[in-house]
Amino acid sequence: MSPLEKFAARRAELDRLAQSLARKLAEVNAEREELAVADRVLRRLHEQEADAQATPEASVPQAVQVAGRSVLKVPHRRDVADASALPGDYRRMLQIVKAAGGPVRVKR
Repeated sequence: MSPLEKFAARRAELDRLAQSLARKLAEVNAEREELAVADRVLRRLHEQEADAQATPEASVPQAVQVAGRSVLKVPHRRDVADASALPGDYRRMLQIVKAAGGPVRVKR
């Protein structure tokens, strides 16, 4: 093998390695971005939970923001034997499911 062929072979090997590393770096950067978003969401939820704990209505479900969308955050409840702690709409849905006695088809 001539020196020029060796250089060409080595260059091709390095090009393949560079492409492989570029793909791996893109995967790492994508995962880092996902972790950064998850970190922001968890921090925001933690702050909102801390604010909610400071209010007397800490056990009441509250609307919070997650990724720019409003969602209902139902706090963890202990020693509640029935659905009385759930919001009204949730209690109605639970009654429908219990009354059906089997699978329930969702219409709306």
